[in-house]
Amino acid sequence: MNVRKREKFFAVVVLACLILVAASCGGAAAPAPTSIKIGAVMPLTGRYAAGGDQVRNGYQLAVDDINAAGGVQLGNAKVPIELIVLDDESDPTKTVQRMETLYNDNHVVSYLGGFGSDLHAAAAGIAEKNKTPYLGVAFALYSIHQKGFKYLFSPFPKSPDIAKTTFDVFDSLNPKPTKIAIFAEKTDWGNELSSAWRDQAKSRGYEIVTDETYAPGAQDFSAMILKAKEQGANAVLALPNPPDGIAIAKQMKELDFNADAYVFIRSSDALSWSQALGKDGDYFILTPGGNSEAKFPGNAEMVQRHVAKFNKPVLGVTGPAYATVQVLADAIKRAGTLDPEKIRDALAATDLDTVIGHVKFNPDGTGQVVTVVVQYQDGKQRLIWPKDQASTDLVYPAPPWKSR
Repeated sequence: MNVRKREKFFAVVVLACLILVAASCGGAAAPAPTSIKIGAVMPLTGRYAAGGDQVRNGYQLAVDDINAAGGVQLGNAKVPIELIVLDDESDPTKTVQRMETLYNDNHVVSYLGGFGSDLHAAAAGIAEKNKTPYLGVAFALYSIHQKGFKYLFSPFPKSPDIAKTTFDVFDSLNPKPTKIAIFAEKTDWGNELSSAWRDQAKSRGYEIVTDETYAPGAQDFSAMILKAKEQGANAVLALPNPPDGIAIAKQMKELDFNADAYVFIRSSDALSWSQALGKDGDYFILTPGGNSEAKFPGNAEMVQRHVAKFNKPVLGVTGPAYATVQVLADAIKRAGTLDPEKIRDALAATDLDTVIGHVKFNPDGTGQVVTVVVQYQDGKQRLIWPKDQASTDLVYPAPPWKSR
């Protein structure tokens, strides 16, 4: 090979190498991922199973809707969401185990939570350890947000919101219920919400005549019910898990304790409430986070698709679960990457209209959301608060057990 040919040959080789190096250093766009893996740990069995079913359905419906439109916009491509759901059996220990499985084996870019504040509290620390964003609804515990967690977000009313709204509703009544009975579950959330209720009651001039605690899973609630009856309580505030709440309602009827208002948070969220109690489940008030009758953009259409897909009504936490996926998809789109840290930063900057209304987050990860109040009427959850969203009026005072 003569000198000129040799120089030309080496020039071609050098140029080819430069092209390969440029491509390996980002000169060529990386292929889009085949899916966006999101992991959800929730109670599909155990004491919270009915609520977990609502949450799962909301997540799945939102994922289906997003994927039907092509997926989440990620750069120049749309990428479908892959939702991986694991059952923690309503056990916080298993919540932790399943969270680690999703991180180590499935390599999820974000977590979605289940149902029940105690399960969320167990999950939040794992998300923080793994530096992976965590979004949870059916989760009113406020104190966990005061631990400095960076990756925790919850577009859901917290204990201070629920307590304030409870007494906003009471203040709107004429005459107001003035004697309050509190039945507090011996849990972190039980202590927190009952304390917030006490503060609101005292600051607004209500008298707390009965203030009792009980252990989750107790069978006999007669002592605290009879005490409330003897003290003339005309409003009952409680936050039992579903089995306990149903038992308390049945025992109040058996002991003929008639109040004018019953606020039962969490236990009455699920379809199991009216199935177990029938007409005796009517007139109970709850703050489930969402409602099928709300007038927020897209809510009515979401309700229709839910009924068609699952052949059951939309109850309280299904809407918030759907909205959570809306929030996460929006954050991933704005982040433009599947880097969990950048997704976290995008979540913190959320400013989005969803099926539960407008959602933003405070620096501690709590959501700026509307606290809706619902009352069971004729076996259905009817929206009674806020007034601009209400579909009907609160039935007050509640009819006595014997006349239902």
